[in-house]
Formats: sequence, C-alpha cells, structure tokens
Amino acid sequence: MARRATKIVATLGPASSDPKLLEQMIRAGVNVVRLNFSHGKGQDHIDRANLVREAAQRAGREVAIMADLQGPKIRVGKFADGKVSLVGGAKFVLDASRTEPGDLQGVGLDYKELPRDVRAGDVLLLNDGLIVLTVDSVQGEQVHTTVKVGGVLSNNKGINKQGGGLTAPALTAKDMEDIRTAMSFQADYVAVSFPKTATDMEMARQLCNVAASDYRHKPFLIAKIERAEAIPNLESILLASDGIMVARGDLAIEVGNAAVPALQKKMIRMARQCDKVVITATQMMESMINNPVPTRAEVSDVANAVLDGTDAVMLSAETAAGKYPLETIVEMANICAEAEMAEDVKLDADFTGMSFARIDQSIAMGALFTAYHLGCKAIVALTDSGSTALWMSRHRIHIPIYALTPKLETQRKMALYRNVRPLLMDQSAERDTALGDAEAHLKRRGIVASGDIYAITCGEPMGAPGGTNMLKICRVA
Repeated sequence: MARRATKIVATLGPASSDPKLLEQMIRAGVNVVRLNFSHGKGQDHIDRANLVREAAQRAGREVAIMADLQGPKIRVGKFADGKVSLVGGAKFVLDASRTEPGDLQGVGLDYKELPRDVRAGDVLLLNDGLIVLTVDSVQGEQVHTTVKVGGVLSNNKGINKQGGGLTAPALTAKDMEDIRTAMSFQADYVAVSFPKTATDMEMARQLCNVAASDYRHKPFLIAKIERAEAIPNLESILLASDGIMVARGDLAIEVGNAAVPALQKKMIRMARQCDKVVITATQMMESMINNPVPTRAEVSDVANAVLDGTDAVMLSAETAAGKYPLETIVEMANICAEAEMAEDVKLDADFTGMSFARIDQSIAMGALFTAYHLGCKAIVALTDSGSTALWMSRHRIHIPIYALTPKLETQRKMALYRNVRPLLMDQSAERDTALGDAEAHLKRRGIVASGDIYAITCGEPMGAPGGTNMLKICRVA
C-alpha cells in the first residue's frame, strides 16, 4: 500500500458494524472513526466505541474516535402519511403550535423558534435545499409561505434559512448528555455542530472537561463550520478549537453551492496557519453508496482537498449505510496517495518572514528545514503532548514524521494529523537511552536501516510537556 499523509475519517453505521469488516477497513486505511450522535442511543455508542477499540487492536493500529454531536434539531415535524408532495405556487404553513400530523396545507415544527427568526421575504430551504419556500408573513406561531421549488417533503426534514440567521444554540440538552456518554469511553475528538462563535466552542470545552475529569481525559474539539454566521468569526472559532470541519452540506445551503469551494480553500489555509487540524467532509464519494467505483468528479474533489492541504477527508453515509464501505476506503486511500505525489514542497518559502517565540516550535521548524535539505529518511519527534508533531505537520514535506509518545491518549489524537505516524513507546528519563530506544524501535519496524539519516527532536529533562529543546541528526550504524 502506498505511503499516505492525508488521513481518512470513516463514519460507523449499520453497513460497517461487522467486527471483521471494521478490522478490514482499519487495515485499508481508516485513521479516525466517527460516531454520529444524531442516530442511536447512548449505549449504542458505547458498544460501537468498544467495537472500534477491539477492531483496531486486532489490526495492530491505533485509531482515534470522534463523537459528532447532533446539535439543534432545526426540522419540520411529522406528516400523517409520512410525506407530502409540494407543488410550486402552492401555499404551505409551518406552524410551531401544531400538534397534529402534517398535510398538504402545513406541518408542525421541531424547531419552535422559527416564527421569531424569520420575516416576510425570507427564503427557507428544506431537505438539503431541494425544496424552497418564500415567507409571505408571520402570524403568531405560524409562518405562511409560498412554495417556490416543490418536491416530496417527508418527516423531520431539516430547515435552513438562506444567508443564515437562525438563533438555535449550538449545544442542546441532548448534546450535553451525549458529551457525558462520549467521555465515558474517552472519545478523542468531539465535533460540535452549528457553532456560530468562539463562545459556543468555549462552552463545549468546559462541558467536555467537566465530564471527562473523572477519567483524567481531555478531548480535542472540532468546530463544524456549517452556518453562514461562522464565516466572519472563523479565526476566533479556530483559536477556541483544536480543529475545524469543512461541513459542506449545511454550509452550501446557507451560503450557496458556488461559494463553498473558495471557502474550503480559505478554511484549510487558515487552519494550517493557526496550527489547527482540518477535516473536509460531505459527499466526497457519495456515488459509492450504491456504486463500486467513484465518479471522476468525486476523484477530483478528494484530490483537490488533499492538494489544498486538508489533514483528513471524511466519509459519512458511504461507510455508515453504503453497499461498498471497504471499497470506498481503498479508493479514497489511493486517490490521496496519488494526489500527494503531485504536491509542491515549498518549505523555504513557508519559512520566509516567519518568527518563532517558543523554543519548542523553533526546534520543530529546524527539524523540518534540516531534514528537507539533508534528504533525511524520517523525522522523529519524542513527544508527550503531540504539539511538536502538530507543528511539523502544518508544512508540506515528503518526509514521514514519526511521533513516539508514551501516552496512548496522545497517540490516538495524533492519528488525525497529516503526515504524522504516531507510535507508542515508553520513554526513558535518561536522554541517550531514550534516543537509542527510539532508533531501535524504528529499525524493528523497518522505518530506518543502516546508513539512513534521520532527524530526531526531544526535550531535556525528558517527559516535560512543552519542553522540546533539542534537535539531533543521526546516521543509522
């Protein structure tokens, strides 16, 4: 299998919950498994997390688990017949006070705040933008609309407002309960749906840290960028998070499909500049839900995200409910590896005008620069927290970065970092012993051999987080 820097996030679901298949998917290239909290009960997720850990152990790999919170349910209610067919020009009422099932005249709302959030002239997009309603008037709890683009509207379909502006909070009571569930199995990442500001992420972090304190665990937080309001706040959201997800589905509905590709590039660039991770998601291999091969456009989409510099590409229904979950992973891994071979490495240009206030960050950059110009076989970081490996991974370089850590939690989190291969290794408190152990570890795995040159970073005294202060260039005897 070709060496691959870009990581793959796969969503677990009915199609991928067989233990043997899940193990095959991990062997084929899954680095992070996403548990979608929009479906299933708490115990289901606990059981699935155990399934993932066991499959990873059998495969001899460590994968990260990402708990993806549902966020606010901005949805219509249910219909008497399960669905209705709306025709262009017809009148349709969205009624927050309605308790009986919906019909051709109107439907109730799971999202009770809608009448307060809209006014005449607003455009509402339902069912991922397939149905378009124009607001005529708001009368008490009723939103009176005209169908602009008709179609079949079924139970509990989502509602978006063109241009954004729905007031639903990012974290619901269900999310708070789900955070407690996710911390009970020490989810490595928590993805927060629909944040609009840095405050949403700060609140999520407080809830996660409180829920995780009993387990001496601190998850990393991913902000899902899917609201129009999040775009102007992107930098502050990034700084309050450990990473972002370019969630192209809801985002496209709010800002328009045509705006998303440029936004994707901007978000990936900004995340890398802020030393944060970034996941590109939604419909990447959508046709493989039913077909054994992707479309040419999907191949280009995945390759372009890789060339943009994304840390990871994500699969949703393709692996959760599709017919070809394993084949999808294999195809995606091949596309990523092929795209990476075409990447330009402009490390010298990357460092022009950069300044580093921190010793550990300077060492990380020095390792990249030296390894690049010496043509090293590998870059090795002895790391406690994973920060050194993260900084190194923000720059394109065709030399693999091996992050050796004594902490399982750190190893799992680093599974998402681009071009980083996290390995678990106990570290001696004595520097020379630790460096010797690291080289022996790499030789055993066939990563380096006699005559190879590699760069290695560590901190003295050993084991102090944030203490990386040494760079050594070694030739294997």
